[in-house]
Amino acid sequence: MLIKKGDTVYIRSGSYKGKTGRVLHVNPRKQTVVVEGINMKKRHQRPTRKNPKGGILSIEGPLQVSNVALYSSTLGGPTRVTTRRIDEGGGRIKKVRICRKTGEQV
Repeated sequence: MLIKKGDTVYIRSGSYKGKTGRVLHVNPRKQTVVVEGINMKKRHQRPTRKNPKGGILSIEGPLQVSNVALYSSTLGGPTRVTTRRIDEGGGRIKKVRICRKTGEQV
């Protein structure tokens, strides 16, 4: 998966289309991401000893990875990403993400 935790992403489809947010959680097995402030859901919390009041909480729900794109601050919009292997010397190879439009390392 080319999107990692902490990346800024652009929402490509759905009711939040056109907005940007920071990735909080990535689930590669289900191909989903959780984005800060996007796809908010209501969760009814039962009163407990830690939270005696309980109530209704707003939490972020997961989005399909295909519905988000990495946001490039230099371009001011979404961009596609590819990977390249760079030789670090000493026989070590590092895999890095590259912006397809500008060619710079993400």
